[in-house]
Amino acid sequence: MRIPHFTLTPRQVQRHARTLLQRHLALADHGRKCTATLLYDLLCWAACRIASLAAACAALKDAPSDQAARDALLATLPAFLRLQRCLNQALADGVPKTLRRHRQRLALDLTLIPYYGQAFADPAELYGGAAKAGTQLFHAYATAYVIHRGCRWTVALRPVYQGEGWDAIVRDLLRQAVRAGVQARLVLLDRGFYSVAVIRYLQAARYPFILPVIRRGRSPRHARGPSGTWVFFARRRSGWARYTLQERRRRARATVAIGICCRWVARRPRRRPGPPKRRREVWVYAFWGLRPGSLTWLRETYRQRFGIESSYRQMHQARIRTSTRQPVLRLLYVGVALLLRKVWVWLHWEVLAERRRGRRRVTLSQLPFRALLGWLHQVIEQEWGQADVLVTQRPMPT
Repeated sequence: MRIPHFTLTPRQVQRHARTLLQRHLALADHGRKCTATLLYDLLCWAACRIASLAAACAALKDAPSDQAARDALLATLPAFLRLQRCLNQALADGVPKTLRRHRQRLALDLTLIPYYGQAFADPAELYGGAAKAGTQLFHAYATAYVIHRGCRWTVALRPVYQGEGWDAIVRDLLRQAVRAGVQARLVLLDRGFYSVAVIRYLQAARYPFILPVIRRGRSPRHARGPSGTWVFFARRRSGWARYTLQERRRRARATVAIGICCRWVARRPRRRPGPPKRRREVWVYAFWGLRPGSLTWLRETYRQRFGIESSYRQMHQARIRTSTRQPVLRLLYVGVALLLRKVWVWLHWEVLAERRRGRRRVTLSQLPFRALLGWLHQVIEQEWGQADVLVTQRPMPT
């Protein structure tokens, strides 16, 4: 039988992205010039160019002023909590049926966007952390994603506030994943979730998990020797152990199994020439609810979580730049970036994948994410016109 061949055009991709935003955000027209269709395209143009909403208004000929577009967004956007639910529904739209049929490995992580201003209404809006990019204040967002046959699907998004419990963050992400139809078979967490509260919640909810252990206690250089989790990092051989975490404030405890992966690697010095030196690397993982067959399986399984870092890199390639203090606009810009990335994943799974017996073959190099953003940028400029002239007070010298 002859395999049919179809053509995928930038116009089709742009219409699909606009329809996805329109279906879940449901913005209304704000005046004669600030229509909902134009607002969607302004958001997509700014995301494709990693620019601001003001730059999008200046670049498109038929666009309103940046203040008019900003006022239209603030007037037509839903409230903050409602917007969060709409974005999560949009992320769940189009999730493959194969993810809903079987339990999946779910990865949770936190991304920090540097912020250099003051809080809009509540100081808890800003998340404090270690210095990064010249600031210690961030707008933080937690996400949950599933990697399935090479495709990384983001299924949950929520903002994170200062002083919020990590167990509440994990609970909300897992519940949102369930609403999206994805049941967690194994939860892979970042080292920032290493706490008694998170472990106790996952154990009570019967979620198997793996997360790296944080070094705590006395270091091996101390006169009395290592203590706490430093004992596992000071070991010379791989092995298994058990450890009980204690929280002094609430007097809570949690017991987990420990996997210690040690290996010696040869690394050549960067600056000084000479033979490579052997260096010991140690990975310590805490897990519960599963029986790993080997330490190699434990380490390689957790390495799958690193795909979420690639998702964040792609998100920043399509995140609208802004200096606004409005949390609702900042959440919208992060959500638009994740939705455009979701369109890219959906196209590779439903349209570009090679159908064959057994399982489909997904080749992400067919349409790189930056190429898809270029398609959207091109179609939007063709539809609304490009402002390619400037009004000057003096003529161009000949």
